[in-house]
Amino acid sequence: MTAFSTAVGELATDVRLPAGDGPFPAVLVRTPYDRTRQRAEARGWASRGFAAVVQDVRGRFASPGEWHPYANEAADGATTVRWIRRQPWSDGRLVALGASYAAHCALVLALDAPEDTRPDAVVAAVPALGPAETAREASGVERLLSRAGWWAAHGDRPDSDESALDKALAADPALLTHLPLTGLPERLGRDLPSWAGLWRHRDRGRLVARAAHAAVPLLTVGGHHDHFTEETVGLWRTWGGPSARLLLGPWGHGLGSAPGPDAGPAHRVNLGELYVRWARRALAGDLAPGRHGAQALGGADLWLPAGEDGEPGTRRLRLLHGSAFTADPDRPVRSDDLTVPTDGPPDRCLLLTPPLPRPLDVVGPVGVRLRATAHAPSADWAARLVALTPEGTAERLAVGVTRHAGPAGRGAALSVDLGRLARRLRAGTRLRLEIAGHHFPAHARNPHTGDDPVTAGRLLASRREVDPDSVVLRLPVLPSRPTPIDPAEEILR
Repeated sequence: MTAFSTAVGELATDVRLPAGDGPFPAVLVRTPYDRTRQRAEARGWASRGFAAVVQDVRGRFASPGEWHPYANEAADGATTVRWIRRQPWSDGRLVALGASYAAHCALVLALDAPEDTRPDAVVAAVPALGPAETAREASGVERLLSRAGWWAAHGDRPDSDESALDKALAADPALLTHLPLTGLPERLGRDLPSWAGLWRHRDRGRLVARAAHAAVPLLTVGGHHDHFTEETVGLWRTWGGPSARLLLGPWGHGLGSAPGPDAGPAHRVNLGELYVRWARRALAGDLAPGRHGAQALGGADLWLPAGEDGEPGTRRLRLLHGSAFTADPDRPVRSDDLTVPTDGPPDRCLLLTPPLPRPLDVVGPVGVRLRATAHAPSADWAARLVALTPEGTAERLAVGVTRHAGPAGRGAALSVDLGRLARRLRAGTRLRLEIAGHHFPAHARNPHTGDDPVTAGRLLASRREVDPDSVVLRLPVLPSRPTPIDPAEEILR
């Protein structure tokens, strides 16, 4: 192998070439997370016959310029592709590859760059599609904890400090409760000018809409426990290229390195090897047209075809307490605690199913319908579904938060989407549904004043009433035991 470093359009770039004379197909990774951390990955690609090119994006680590997240990636990526295709070691074919923000770099190269600089195939893992998608849920509710962590670690700086938010929270456990939220940089003790601007982005769906016009094959990979599951699936469903493949496992944002509690031995996938095999077939034009893929069934240690959802069904629940409760942003229901208080006035509506008489395979989008009243001009409704195992442990299954604005005290029919679930629930499991006014610190607190939660300076408590007879849990259930598949076969077909 041959390895060297260079500057492409002033951006720091590492190149690792396979042994032999070439020319070779190339794989391009553009990252804000330090190109030197991906040298082992680059060696893996080169050992399998690909020229591996890894680049620090503008303003990060060894690349000069100013770091403006999501601003320059199509243009800078296009410059790099032109350079690669002019090199004597390049055969002109190129795969754009990335995870998280680097997936954004790969996707805008395929969708926004000039046609002559677009890659021949794209691998996008846990794609952070854009600032609006990362900052808010589809319902508009602000994702506070994940964005504060990312901006504290990477925002407006040339390097990273992955533990920045943890250290700040250790020094001030109430860090995220201070108002307004736009003042977070001052509490972190450093300049962070892009933080306030993040929340002005509301153009969700731009890249997904552009994906309908894609012209190259796609492999997108996600996790059922990742922030961006819905965006990953939406990208796959919309992709207009000759083929689209989806792999959705029981993983968090770190994929195989972050398995969820429902992961089993069959869910340990060598993603690097799968990427290489898919890239070879994509560049050779050997993939079957259309959308195919695999999704893990957590708790069952097997894989199902992607897109094979269960039959829509509903379940009614028994009220335990809290048909009337107070949503107090000074004492919010916490996203990091599954404990339910047993004393004092209720802070949520709590409902429960009987124990499941038999195992249940829930696969597809989960949701809640209800009629409820908030005594505030703007109110968030958080629905959290928790599995209570026969052994007595509690495990979060799904969460959704929606925002409703309207006259205070007027009842409304509400629908809360809880995202996708692919999970076998054991016999004897009970399902607990919590309906609350907050899900903090994962999501910003609605101040109940009608003000923007990011800029609000005061908080008010809100009385809530839930009609327990109206609460319906939507669960898509497979009608029979599924036939397992080989995920690699589905990805490579």
